[in-house]
Amino acid sequence: MRVIGGTYSKRPLKTLSSQLTRPTSDKVKESLFNSLGQYFDGGIALDLYGGSGALAIESVSRGMDKAVVVDKAYQAVKIIKENVAMTKEEAKFEVLKMPDTAALKKLATDGYQFDYVFLDPPYAKQQIATIMSELVKLNLLADSATIIAETDKDTEVVAEEDNYRLIKEKKYGQTMVRIFQYERVSQ
Repeated sequence: MRVIGGTYSKRPLKTLSSQLTRPTSDKVKESLFNSLGQYFDGGIALDLYGGSGALAIESVSRGMDKAVVVDKAYQAVKIIKENVAMTKEEAKFEVLKMPDTAALKKLATDGYQFDYVFLDPPYAKQQIATIMSELVKLNLLADSATIIAETDKDTEVVAEEDNYRLIKEKKYGQTMVRIFQYERVSQ
């Protein structure tokens, strides 16, 4: 695995050699970022199931100001920190070792609002619709935020919130990537 584009392009990324994570392949990652517009003009990204931190690092490499990477597994967090150190721009990253819902509560308390959210949980534990609902309830999304949900091809993702609009979906072998746009509802 490597960083595909941007400032850190071609730098290798470490991954866990276990069943704890399922890294996004370089092919899927490249296609995903191409469909997002390749490069960003600032903003903050959240990678809620970090694994190796590849999606967060790719985001910052392509122009995001900052990325928050979350994983609950000690081994994953260790790899994420090593990969972040490779960028030599550690200040652009925040790495949290905690479960997804606890991280969301902490990030809400800290006042975060994200422009891009990557949801790529281990296939056996997919609760993406619930997490998408929590992102809205906790006011963690900037106006017009983009949520990228990666699942296996057989998993349906139904965004329960009216605030989400599916703007693109694409199948890559056994992987399905869905991109949602969030629109804040006026009170």
